[in-house]
Amino acid sequence: MGCSNCSSQNGKPNGCRSNGSCSTGGCNRLNTFDWLATYDIEDPDSSDLVEVSFKQGAKKEFFWTGPETGLCKGEHVVVDTGNGWDVGEISLTGALVQLQMKKKRVSQNKVVHKVQRRASQKDVDRMDEARNLEKPTLVRARVIARTLGLDMKVGDVQYQADLKKATFYYTADGRVDFRELVRNYAKEFRIKVEMRQIGARQESARIGGMGPCGRELCCSTWLSDFKSVSTVAARYQNLAINQAKLSGQCGRLKCCLNYELDTYLEALEDFPTTADEIRTKKGKGTLIKLDIFKGIMYYAVEEEVGRSRVVPLDVQTVWQILEMQEKGNLAEDLSSMRIIEDEVEEEMDFADVTGQIELPSIKKKKKKRKPKPRGEGNGSAESRTNRPANSNPRRDRNRPPRNSSTNKESPGNAENTNQPRSNAGPDTSGNNQRSRSGRGRGGKNRNQNRNRNNPPKSKDV
Repeated sequence: MGCSNCSSQNGKPNGCRSNGSCSTGGCNRLNTFDWLATYDIEDPDSSDLVEVSFKQGAKKEFFWTGPETGLCKGEHVVVDTGNGWDVGEISLTGALVQLQMKKKRVSQNKVVHKVQRRASQKDVDRMDEARNLEKPTLVRARVIARTLGLDMKVGDVQYQADLKKATFYYTADGRVDFRELVRNYAKEFRIKVEMRQIGARQESARIGGMGPCGRELCCSTWLSDFKSVSTVAARYQNLAINQAKLSGQCGRLKCCLNYELDTYLEALEDFPTTADEIRTKKGKGTLIKLDIFKGIMYYAVEEEVGRSRVVPLDVQTVWQILEMQEKGNLAEDLSSMRIIEDEVEEEMDFADVTGQIELPSIKKKKKKRKPKPRGEGNGSAESRTNRPANSNPRRDRNRPPRNSSTNKESPGNAENTNQPRSNAGPDTSGNNQRSRSGRGRGGKNRNQNRNRNNPPKSKDV
């Protein structure tokens, strides 16, 4: 990672090698500034221990110097890790190593590995090759974990420079049985796999990023001690309880909420704790707002029914009013004790900008005509008015014709029917209707016998 103030060569940043001139600390995170290293002064309290940083400060460990002497900050060395060898960068030397071990509570008895030698260019190229494999490995590892249905998130992968071991950092809400996952990783990547669970804040520290303040995340640059943060800190600082604004990139409450909490608590010691309501002769005042650093308390005074006014009071004035209440005396009016006068609004002068500013004309949208429904023809008023009220063309199309008086009037029906016409006697239309509907009662045979006795008349007659 190169900073903005680092020079570049062949398109790659040279880097400041974390010697204190880096303005952001992004070249190597969580560094301890050794100001004595910039001077040509021998350290009388020299130590045989050094702090080595891996993957730009993502992991730091302590090693014995071994046969190598005169190691300086920023040099690349090859160290023994117990499972092979790795290439790291020296981040701290001298007496500051002892202080760093004391801060991290690491004793010298726990340091067992040594620095083998200074790294050559071939070792550095091997380390760069391992770093290039981490991103595609991370993508593939997430796919395998999702395929197995595990409730976990793989956040980062770190390879050793010898490409014999990889450490997978993951976050999960509970315990995860990843035995099958480790077998799949070993089969897929053909490497020794180590799974390490970290928290959400440790994950943000490893990945890094920019905060809403415009600076790099505190957890990835200098903050190493994560303290618990609650919404009480936001309430003391009069911040709105908005989860989206109070949460950081890790999804937890921002660590910076605790930075100024002590200052607010000291300022709140001068404010009375029983001043939520103040009684006066003209009414009651309710506390609605506090300006901690200015020492002002804002009260809402109800003068009329449904109408109230905000009155700012000094802290000392509120203490005096409370003392008067304890003695049984009430203040006349809070408006006479206010410390801030009403701000006079400045009158706005309007300028004539006719002809200077032209507003674009608003184009009216044309209304779209509704499509005509099917079956209405031209849709004229006459066709709609002449149509009968109970007409249903689809229903009339399937209805069979009735043998009523309309059949007698049409000459075509009279010629096609085989039934005789009679001027007197019962109406035969009823018989035909019964013959169609009641075929089960012998209506068809009865009509056949009737036609034999009375043959139809010819057309000539």
